[in-house]
Amino acid sequence: MSEFSSLDYKMMSRAITLAKSGIYTTPPNPNVGCVIVRDELIVGEGFHYRAGEPHAEINALMMAGDKAAGTTVYVTLEPCSHYGRTPPCASALIQANVAKVICAMEDPNPKVEGIKMLRDAGIEVQVGLLKDDAKALSPAFVKRMTTGLPFVQLKIAASLDGQTALSNGHSQWITSMQARSDVQRYRAQSDAVLSTSKTVIEDNASLNVRWSELPDSVRHQLPEKEVRQPKRVILDRQNELTPDLKLFSTTGARIIVSEQGDLNPHLTPSGQVDLKATFADLASNFGINHLWVEAGSTLARSLIQQGLVDELVLYLSPKIMGSDGRGLFGALGLSSMEETIELDIKEVRQVGPDIRITAQVKNKE
Repeated sequence: MSEFSSLDYKMMSRAITLAKSGIYTTPPNPNVGCVIVRDELIVGEGFHYRAGEPHAEINALMMAGDKAAGTTVYVTLEPCSHYGRTPPCASALIQANVAKVICAMEDPNPKVEGIKMLRDAGIEVQVGLLKDDAKALSPAFVKRMTTGLPFVQLKIAASLDGQTALSNGHSQWITSMQARSDVQRYRAQSDAVLSTSKTVIEDNASLNVRWSELPDSVRHQLPEKEVRQPKRVILDRQNELTPDLKLFSTTGARIIVSEQGDLNPHLTPSGQVDLKATFADLASNFGINHLWVEAGSTLARSLIQQGLVDELVLYLSPKIMGSDGRGLFGALGLSSMEETIELDIKEVRQVGPDIRITAQVKNKE
């Protein structure tokens, strides 16, 4: 028999729905929702909108006011217990004299001891209700806190026969306007967009979020002034970037990874950029949880081979480009089926005339 009631499930589901309201604004903080219940009725609810602003619990307590005493609080993540840019939520719950707190999951941040603080104050705490749903709210935050590395999504666009460009290098546009709009949506959710100087120069790419190109559903939810521009991370080992590129005249912070740039690259013994070490630096020094990668086959192959891709987002266009085009990953040097890179397909969806396949990389190192 479950320790949680049907009412518990209903209220935590509501908290999870609330948390999703901050998907474009909350990062690099986790998405969190909170519901406060008295006599089976919601008296307060809220979500975390932006880093530095009140957390979900505080917004819910403000709505509940004097009705908060003796209530049950449903929150998707363990309440914080330390002073950061905002005061501890656990302390606020204690001061409000709530009777019980149900957390979907513990906070992976080792600094957080909100559950212990609440229990030490005599408040009943239960943990684990809809835990998987709560983890799915902020997989990038969870990964950085548990591994020190960002959650990496690799985006690739290809023809139906798996080519990313013609033999002469031409690739604009393989996919439709709707697919490119969908990419803007992913950028808007990310902490940073990563690419190489080669890709930036060939496409004169800005790599920022263009509000006018977001899907209508996102623009209705996200006013232009609320767009949170991701950092643009460019691997520029040979110092090839020039100031006339769109990258330098469009909004959004830039992190140039080069010996003369913002982040000195870690190098392997062969002189190549050590991607794992560089990603660890981006996570620890720049607070990047979610890294969206747009690059060509060389970087894509390196990321796949080194087991650094968490999720592959592949757009397939209903075009045929022929085997003389440029492939998705190039040569992987595999000699047996046991060496192949296995994927767990999570979603297949049509976006305009194109197909978007979202897949988790299974056999990472």
